[in-house]
Amino acid sequence: MELHKAPVAEVGMLIRKPVIEVYEAFIDPAITSKFWFTHGSARLDSGHAIEWEWRMYDFKSPVVVRELVKDRKIVVGWGEPATTVEWTFAPMHDGAATFVAIRNFGFQGDADQQVKTAVDSTDGFSMVLSGAKAWLEQGIVLGLTVDRHPNGVPSA
Repeated sequence: MELHKAPVAEVGMLIRKPVIEVYEAFIDPAITSKFWFTHGSARLDSGHAIEWEWRMYDFKSPVVVRELVKDRKIVVGWGEPATTVEWTFAPMHDGAATFVAIRNFGFQGDADQQVKTAVDSTDGFSMVLSGAKAWLEQGIVLGLTVDRHPNGVPSA
C-alpha cells in the first residue's frame, strides 16, 4: 500500500534587492499591498493575529504570525481552515539580491482537494513573487492579483 504524501506548494525567485528590503516588503502591508493584497490590518509581528484583504474580491483572510526571524524567515497560519505559509530569505550576490522561497502546506480535504488547493496556491504565490520582483526592482505595480480573476473569483 502506498502512503499518501501531503502536497506542498513551493515557489521561489531571485529579487535583485538586499534582504532587508525584501523582508520588509512582506512584513509591512503598505509595501505588500503594491503587489499582493489590497489592505493589511497591521505589520506582521510575532504572535499577533491580523487580517489581509483583497477588496476587489470582497475577501478577507485571518493571519496569525507564528514565527519571525528578521531578514531570514516568516511563518504564518492563514485562511480558514488555516494552512502554514513559510517564507525564507537568502542573501545572494554579495548581498545585492535575495532568493525568496515560499512553502504553503497543511491543506485540508481529501487527496484530490489537497492537490487542487496546492496547485492553486502555487499559482498564486508565483504571481506574488513576480509582482514583488517588479515592484521592488522597478517600482512597477503589475496588478497581477486583480487581473488573475477579472470577473471575480470563481466559486469552488
